[in-house]
Amino acid sequence: VDHKNKDPNRVFTVVPHIDGAPAIRISGEDFGGLITKRSFRDYRLVVEFRWGLLTWGKRSLKARDAGILLHCEGQYGNFQADFNGPWMRSIEYQFIEGGTGDLLLVRGFDQGASKPVSPSLVAPADDVLRVWKKDGKPRSFTGGRIDWYGRDPAWRDVLGFRGVADVERPVGEWNRVEVECRDATVRYWLNGHEVNGGTEATLTEGPIFLQSEGAELYVRKVELHPLPSQ
Repeated sequence: VDHKNKDPNRVFTVVPHIDGAPAIRISGEDFGGLITKRSFRDYRLVVEFRWGLLTWGKRSLKARDAGILLHCEGQYGNFQADFNGPWMRSIEYQFIEGGTGDLLLVRGFDQGASKPVSPSLVAPADDVLRVWKKDGKPRSFTGGRIDWYGRDPAWRDVLGFRGVADVERPVGEWNRVEVECRDATVRYWLNGHEVNGGTEATLTEGPIFLQSEGAELYVRKVELHPLPSQ
């Protein structure tokens, strides 16, 4: 936001050694992200991340927060009508303490439009609580969040939150995120557990965007594997 494609605060750097290997460091100080130059579809994405200790601004006492935006569509910054927003219309794999694995349908404005457009998909989830259930009844969702299956009903947006059923590892330990995107289907895994997903998505391809959202984050692996055609 505001800085566009410049990074005066060095939010994004590469550190040579953390836990014995190089990693991308995202300070979290400014909201924004790293976005691929190319557009992708039909892939398996593997990312390993862990939280740092720094938090910033309005999220300094809130749950550590970041994520990956999939199938980004439209103009940069289109989360806001003036195109100075931090995000783009997309399907998000959210990283947030207690809610890593949530699926967010992120809105975006088109040029000259007065209202944003949100992506949609069909997911096996409770329509009221919006919690993913692998064997649940398929329901249609437009915009908003679908919680991963084990999100604590007592979740609070506070720094260091841990839920009773969390499969995310404690702060300072590495997590393995896997995403499979094929045609209009997305599937999410966290540390080997399938945690979320949907079908009939209205977004099926686009750039991939790694967020900075108020919390220090380290990323030591980003792999993108094309899926063989079925």
